[in-house]
Amino acid sequence: MAKFTFNMPDVGEGVAEAEIVEWHVKVGDRVEEDQHLVDVMTDKATIDIESPVAGTVIAVAGEVGDVIAVGAMLLVIEVEGDVDEEPEAAPAPAPAPKAEVVEERIEVETSDASDADDALAADPAPEPLPEPTPAPSPKHEAKVLASPAVRQRARDLGIDLAEVKPAEDGRIRHGDLDAFLAYNAGGGFAAAGKARADEAIKVIGLRKRIAQNMAAAKRHIPHFTYVEGCDVTDLEDIRAQLNAARGDKPKLTMLPLLIRAICKALPDYPMINARYDDEAGVVTRYGAVHLGMAAQTDAGLMVPVIRNAESRNLWQLAREIVRLAEAARNGKATSEELSGSTLTVTSLGPLGGVATTPVINRPEVAIIGPNRIVERPMFVSDGMGGERIAKRKLMNISISCDHRVVDGHDAASFVQAVKKLIETPVLLLAEQG
Repeated sequence: MAKFTFNMPDVGEGVAEAEIVEWHVKVGDRVEEDQHLVDVMTDKATIDIESPVAGTVIAVAGEVGDVIAVGAMLLVIEVEGDVDEEPEAAPAPAPAPKAEVVEERIEVETSDASDADDALAADPAPEPLPEPTPAPSPKHEAKVLASPAVRQRARDLGIDLAEVKPAEDGRIRHGDLDAFLAYNAGGGFAAAGKARADEAIKVIGLRKRIAQNMAAAKRHIPHFTYVEGCDVTDLEDIRAQLNAARGDKPKLTMLPLLIRAICKALPDYPMINARYDDEAGVVTRYGAVHLGMAAQTDAGLMVPVIRNAESRNLWQLAREIVRLAEAARNGKATSEELSGSTLTVTSLGPLGGVATTPVINRPEVAIIGPNRIVERPMFVSDGMGGERIAKRKLMNISISCDHRVVDGHDAASFVQAVKKLIETPVLLLAEQG
């Protein structure tokens, strides 16, 4: 028998370390060559690591959430015969980001390569939570007759048993409590809910990456947010007409129309479609619009990218939005589809609220957030020089910008240009001259 130490392979250019997301083997397990051992996450993707040899696992480096440096020990396998030299590790498979729910604990851990030698030490088991102390009985409860179960239910409901009239023989039963509740339905006796045990959830994988990226964005970028209201009544009417005649094309939402307005307005405001390398002190303004589309998944927020959004028509945009959102939710989006954005749009759909202050997707310099469409009465022209009150559909657009690169006047002017296109659909849908 010999021991084979399997070190963390080089999983990609420029990758120095990876976080353990999920172990598929444990100490004592028999593994075969090419068997799936562990999932690790780099700053770009989640990667499956496979065994280069067959044998029995006798040690593993770290637990879920630990960070292992490239070249450091990942696990030790006992193999039959002698091992003269380490077999060449199988090449790392192409990154395939996953959007899967993983066990979490609310305590952001920071690990580096120097922790690899101590990674075999397990965290001590958390102490059990103390049992909640029952609420004291109402002061008059001891004067009435009731079973322990009835008394407990009365305590849970916050009812003083002295206020409950028994139906017979002076003893209060569950039926008496039911009658009391029926006649005092508005008395607030029903509890809002039940207390739950505290949970300790480890922040790992994609959720940890999101936390790190958001913290870095707020730490390094001086944000400012501008909000403007738009009348989308006419645009919504046209959207309904286009959908009614779409045939086998995907259904149009407001998002493709907004993206079209953004792309038509950006040539006059190139500082919005840019990325800022603050270490090098260089701002790169992009001619093409690679639009990030923030999408909520079970594992957290992901940002798939619509490449060259400016060159796509409405139906192509709608189809690409559906495709990328589905790939992100199913964990099938590729690394290329999740990187390289130059500007991001984030939308909560019907939950969009009145206004938002979105956090910039660093190193971009702006992020746009359309909000919920609401109907309100407004004064509109009556066509005869006067005004009348009409029901209109309104939507706010929020934009957060990096104040080191984008001035407030430029951000406001850009949003006003988008607003003009949205409120004048003939301009929005017209071909470029």
